[in-house]
Amino acid sequence: MSAWLRSIVDDPRAERVIMVLIVINAVILGLETSETIMASHGWLLETLDRAILAVFVVEIAARIIAYRGAYFRDPWNVFDFIVVAIALVPATETFSVLRALRVLRVLRLVTRVPSLRRVVGGLITALPGMGSVVALLSLLFYVFAVMATKLFGEQFPDWFGSIGASAYSLFQIMTLESWSMGIVRPVMETYPYAWAFFVPFIVITTFAVLNLFIGIVVNAMQAEHEKAVNEERAAERDMIHDETAPLVEEIKALRVEMAALRQRIENPAVRPPE
Repeated sequence: MSAWLRSIVDDPRAERVIMVLIVINAVILGLETSETIMASHGWLLETLDRAILAVFVVEIAARIIAYRGAYFRDPWNVFDFIVVAIALVPATETFSVLRALRVLRVLRLVTRVPSLRRVVGGLITALPGMGSVVALLSLLFYVFAVMATKLFGEQFPDWFGSIGASAYSLFQIMTLESWSMGIVRPVMETYPYAWAFFVPFIVITTFAVLNLFIGIVVNAMQAEHEKAVNEERAAERDMIHDETAPLVEEIKALRVEMAALRQRIENPAVRPPE
């Protein structure tokens, strides 16, 4: 039974059907945000949504039966299970927020496409390094926020009146969102040499520290790609070994027979072993 179910759920055609249903479900969830469409075709969209959800439930149930406990040892399977389970919770007033989380079903497409899975794997691999960069960035923000509060807080309390306000204003400056006309130039009208504070801050955070994120992610992506390539090569070597193993055995047996035949030809008086 489990082997039969496993052959069905692992069939490439079944995988393609599930991928198509995920895309259709994503379109349906987007159309449900339109009041006009819901007023005219809401019943149809809800029916299709429930039908697709039923297919997802049957698919996951079949995988659990086929793989048993091994199903939950794969993090991607656990993600699939949680996403579909959220959609099954009744959307009452207490759990109304879960209705909005139904769109997470679209993320099941990540678990179906190997290239997307590698990208997510690379991002997860980069998390420890990114945590170190976040810690460094937080330390820099604290230092510059304290300095900005002491330097500009008296004249610009809305932007730099407290450490929290200074940190928020510095975050806006770091993102380069209206940093010049919105904050820096007004401050420089009162403090002409304020550029000596803001320019190093932008250089250190925007152009230096944030680029560390890019470097860490790129390295993680490259490592994930190399890992995938090595796994593919190992799978190819195993497949070639499995295919050539019978041929190698036949060649060895043929060599034994040829050696025995050569011995009989060279020594006709010697009887072959029975």
